[in-house]
Amino acid sequence: MSTPDDEAVAAHVEKITHGYYIAYPEHPARASDPHYVDFNHLHRLWKRDPLKWQCGVGLHRNDFSECDLTHPLELHHFAVEFSLQNGINLAWLERDYPGISDVSQVGAWTESAVNLEILCRAHHRGNGGKHVASYADYTASLYVAGLFAQGPPA
Repeated sequence: MSTPDDEAVAAHVEKITHGYYIAYPEHPARASDPHYVDFNHLHRLWKRDPLKWQCGVGLHRNDFSECDLTHPLELHHFAVEFSLQNGINLAWLERDYPGISDVSQVGAWTESAVNLEILCRAHHRGNGGKHVASYADYTASLYVAGLFAQGPPA
């Protein structure tokens, strides 16, 4: 005998809303950052290599069908955003990135290849992008096609 708990849940769309506050530490303006030149150099260098200059999500999947290929690709600060660099606890960062315990090198590291990844607009700033979706949902989207609906069901 089947009970309601034994029945499958039909496919459905739910609206998920996240809201929170972030306490940004004081940080340099991007244009006056002495390491911004490194960011721009990597951007130009990687852009010249068609095997490198592709959305990281599309590369991971070997499928670019959910990538926004109508807008230029973008560089995303992978582990630490530029605006958060002055708030980094170097002991914590050192655990994942050995050798970055010198406070004078954090700015350079923030704009380095280790901390940058290439993403299309959708996977960077779109509905399911790294700057919008929760970490758990974004990570799941690497493996679940169509996870992020474009709007409420019709």
